[in-house]
Amino acid sequence: MDFLVRIDTSRAYTLSAEDSKDLIERERVRGHQLMNEGVLRHFWRLPGKHANIGIWSVPDADALEETLNSLPVRPYAEIDVTPLATHPMTVEAMSPPS
Repeated sequence: MDFLVRIDTSRAYTLSAEDSKDLIERERVRGHQLMNEGVLRHFWRLPGKHANIGIWSVPDADALEETLNSLPVRPYAEIDVTPLATHPMTVEAMSPPS
């Protein structure tokens, strides 16, 4: 199941420089893991904000919740999730011609 996930990390920037550096590094490692696992499929930064938006692919909402809770930045993040359904035109485009 795919989800559109927006993560605002503004609160993380209130940490000390040392804590912020550590958090960023741990988040980077976890992000690479999720990308390699195919969970974090597409990922964009939102210009002018301490936020990002991405397409996350997991079996269900419970798996997404577990994955989001595994993020080191989670205690400092505001997260908005939108479940996504396949559009009929996508199904048509993916179907072999008759």
